[in-house]
Amino acid sequence: MDIGVVFSQADAGLDAGAMRQWSRDAESAGFHHILAYDHVLGASPERLGPGPFGAFPAAPYTTANTFQEILALFSHLAGVTSTIRFVTSVLVLPQRQTAVAAKQIATVDFLSGGRLDVAVGVGWNAAEYEGLGVDFTQRTGILEEQIQVMRLLWSEPVVSFHGTYHTLEGVGINPLPTRTMPILIGSGAATPVLRRVARVADGWMPLLIPGLDPVSLRDAVTKLRQICEDEGRDPATLSIHGRVYLGDGWQGRLVEAQELGCNVCSVGFNRMANPTATHAEHLAQMIEARSEIVRNLGR
Repeated sequence: MDIGVVFSQADAGLDAGAMRQWSRDAESAGFHHILAYDHVLGASPERLGPGPFGAFPAAPYTTANTFQEILALFSHLAGVTSTIRFVTSVLVLPQRQTAVAAKQIATVDFLSGGRLDVAVGVGWNAAEYEGLGVDFTQRTGILEEQIQVMRLLWSEPVVSFHGTYHTLEGVGINPLPTRTMPILIGSGAATPVLRRVARVADGWMPLLIPGLDPVSLRDAVTKLRQICEDEGRDPATLSIHGRVYLGDGWQGRLVEAQELGCNVCSVGFNRMANPTATHAEHLAQMIEARSEIVRNLGR
């Protein structure tokens, strides 16, 4: 299981040099990838209302939180590193123009030497969708069709497609990606969502928060694999990207992720339990824990 680190956007600050150093330090420490969250627009607490928002009892991010545009951030950090990979968690795809997103992803992957991994999802912020001119209630249908369209744009020089949300006639992106671009879906564990993952995704990124989500990772993975079998898909063809945050019991959750067959896992610092910690302190804590991570995984 490959281990990467979470780049907490909201705690990264506004020092671009410090962000570059953060990525180089993560690479030097031997981490496999950097994972970062995505938001284009924040919303004020008044606009968002009291919640809940999915598993969150209140909005986890507002206009008070900083977010660099994720693909621009990764393109920049790829230019100052050489081996570490970059993972979106998750790219809120339905609020973006599909062809533009496909072009951006292909460009970042090309410029980074094939170091971009993409997980997409539908997000939670209706105000963000409204500000970007997209119907929040249509987000799941849009997402499914987007995945289909992006795969065509990444594999065929000229694309014609007529769907519910997209019309393309004799167009294409150039250059095409030099490799097949897997698409993971990041989501919770509701049965309809897992059916979507099994039907259209190359992998699953569980967005489950211990103590907040009623479904455990073990139960969710078991259910997803059963759904794959029910729909005639080999569960082994679906990769799983786990996530663990440092805090009480993190070692056991990491071992569990390996036991459940997660091929990749991101480790993060629990910013909600340590709200005054700096971004540099996040990485220092994870680097300090790395020897224990290696020991717990038997590597």
